[in-house]
Amino acid sequence: MNTYQTSILPKLTRRNVLKGAAGLAASSLLAGRASLEAATLSANAGNQPYPSGSIAQVPLTLTSNTVGAVSEGFAGLAYSKEKMLGTLFTGWDTTLIGIFKLLGPSVLRIGGSTVDDSVWNPNGPGGQQAYVAPTDVNNLAAFLKATGWKCIYGINLGGYATGATNPTLAGEEAAYVHKALGSSLASFEIGNEPDFYGNAGNPWANDWSFGKFIGIWNEFRTAIVRAAPGAAMSGPSDAGDPTTWTVPFAETITSAKINLITQHYYVTGQSDSNATVANLLDTSLHHDVLRELAALNAASQEVGIPFRISECGTFFCNTPATPTPDIAGSYTAALWSLDYMFMCAQGGASGVNLESGGNVWGFPPLLNEADYVCDVCPLFYGLLFFTLAGTGTGFETIISPGSLNVTAYGLHKSVGGFSLVVLNKEFSQNIQLDIVLPRTVSQASLMEMTQRSPGASGPNIMATSGVTIQGAEVGLNGDFYPAAPYRLTPSENRLTCYVPPLTAVLIQAT
Repeated sequence: MNTYQTSILPKLTRRNVLKGAAGLAASSLLAGRASLEAATLSANAGNQPYPSGSIAQVPLTLTSNTVGAVSEGFAGLAYSKEKMLGTLFTGWDTTLIGIFKLLGPSVLRIGGSTVDDSVWNPNGPGGQQAYVAPTDVNNLAAFLKATGWKCIYGINLGGYATGATNPTLAGEEAAYVHKALGSSLASFEIGNEPDFYGNAGNPWANDWSFGKFIGIWNEFRTAIVRAAPGAAMSGPSDAGDPTTWTVPFAETITSAKINLITQHYYVTGQSDSNATVANLLDTSLHHDVLRELAALNAASQEVGIPFRISECGTFFCNTPATPTPDIAGSYTAALWSLDYMFMCAQGGASGVNLESGGNVWGFPPLLNEADYVCDVCPLFYGLLFFTLAGTGTGFETIISPGSLNVTAYGLHKSVGGFSLVVLNKEFSQNIQLDIVLPRTVSQASLMEMTQRSPGASGPNIMATSGVTIQGAEVGLNGDFYPAAPYRLTPSENRLTCYVPPLTAVLIQAT
């Protein structure tokens, strides 16, 4: 995993050793030397294509210092509860099932603001917005069984303010869900973003406090565990600063009542001046991420409960409108997601759930129109690439890119060997990685995540399509057929490879 340029990141020094062959063509001697160097580098990099343009040399060491971990189900998705009140999640939706399976068994969060608008109706026909019926739950159960995923299931709390729901009704819904989902139920989550309940227009406007939340939450939890004995609980699904709600919640409720601490995170709002490409790509600007992870990890360690970022994304949307330019829906988001997920793993999180669903606004990993997937967005490719790195213990990396925007993350894989994910976020500069591993390896491979628009010679950071992993796109039915990885040629514990501009690579060595 990467060593960041913050309090946990040493200052970096610039090394730019190689120039492109075109720049050396001024004399036959230099041209000959460039050709010799290119041939040598290509041999060391196996069958990976030699890049066109200048190449900067970047040393990278994968240490054996452990930092965080990536477990199965780390990269999950989050959907608003209204999405299950129809036919999006069913046992016969083979397209969405196929796409979910690409990420492997993971965790689906059913939550969002519509949790507090959805009321249990045991006699309802199903498929009706604002009413959860047995048919809706049965469809979700079939979907989870088909994908192998588990579910964090949201229960209406905000409706208690108007009398739309109550602890008894919540217990009845929980009892049915607990039985229908069985082992696919990860936990119940009561309410959504309770730190906002006191804001104007919300359930307890101007009449809300942390103490009042704890009292009501306990009423609902008591009813739920009475109706569904043995059911796991999570919370508080806080949206703001974790030190004001999430940490006190964990310390107050303790492991006797919950098995998972949940927190939300977005970089900023879409209309904010910080909603920029630079803000997404530059990890040195992500101080808020590091602060929040440190606070959550400290509380997690203190109370002995894991934490998960159960809803997250690039920019939250203030209005259902397309931001201009479309940064959140662009290739930028795919690169951002890799940095963010590895930062969360390094920071102690047990997983993340990227907000998904909807038809354009919000720019999630997957877009849907009613009951079918209509687009696999760039953000999904980031999740998939992260998943391809595998699971295991995080190993700290030491990388010296100088002034270049390059980040690197390492894993000691659960199945043996090492994975390295390296992001070159420069717009025009190729890099050559000179990698030192903790031990000798006998074989290594490399896959690329990049973007190409028709007729373009290189990636476009603002493109909303054309993202590929080893040349393959993800089909709307979940088809995904990447080309064979490039073969690298190890020399004991050393590797050489290239990372073109605006490209992420996955290096695996055994």
